[in-house]
Amino acid sequence: MLDYDKEAERYDASRGGEPRAAAAAEAVLGLLPAGTRRLLDVACGTGIVTRRLAARDGLSVTGVDLAPAMARQAAARLPGSVVLADSRRLPFGDGGFDAVSSVWLLHLAPTDDDVRTIIGECARVLRPGGVYVTTVDKAAAHNVGSDIDAVLASRPRRPARDEAALVESYALAHGLVRAGQARFAGRGQGRSPRRTVADLHRGWFVALPPGGALADGFAARLAQLPDQDRPRPDPVFSLRAFLKPE
Repeated sequence: MLDYDKEAERYDASRGGEPRAAAAAEAVLGLLPAGTRRLLDVACGTGIVTRRLAARDGLSVTGVDLAPAMARQAAARLPGSVVLADSRRLPFGDGGFDAVSSVWLLHLAPTDDDVRTIIGECARVLRPGGVYVTTVDKAAAHNVGSDIDAVLASRPRRPARDEAALVESYALAHGLVRAGQARFAGRGQGRSPRRTVADLHRGWFVALPPGGALADGFAARLAQLPDQDRPRPDPVFSLRAFLKPE
């Protein structure tokens, strides 16, 4: 697992920066019901997406993140609106938000129980009639059918905690019903072979610990691909929206 305190300084630049943030925020906003006034952005990271959500007229946005270095960057973008907290224990009362979002969070959860707990907390702080919006199937979004994907196809994988069907079942267990979906491009996130090797070396691929023989073998095969610095197609991420019935 990446250390997100160490990642904070380079996080935005290594993940598509403002173009990706703009696409994510636009997709989330498109799933919010008319009349949404208070939004909680869970796992807001550096706040690069959160700030764009907060730019919508009439929308008051609060961000929450567990990593201190990420939360500090978010607080610089949204002064007075960012809280340091665990998504499994949100420090807010029941039903206080019209909408809750969690972009690129559920896939990081250590266990299925953690995913259930996170979704339960998002449902708890959501008012009746409100909507929870989250990304699903993140790992699958990066599989764009490239030569890089062909090399990595045989790598060991951790369970996909954010698989859409699982997320939907957990949401339903907490009284949320499916209410919509959207997709958006991870602009600027198309991988090149050289970048993928660098990601291997810094622990991006959880099931391939850096420095191990298996990781080194994949790195060697990636280094043999042509056009080492040419990005392959951008990933396309998926969002699901869930309604908390009145």
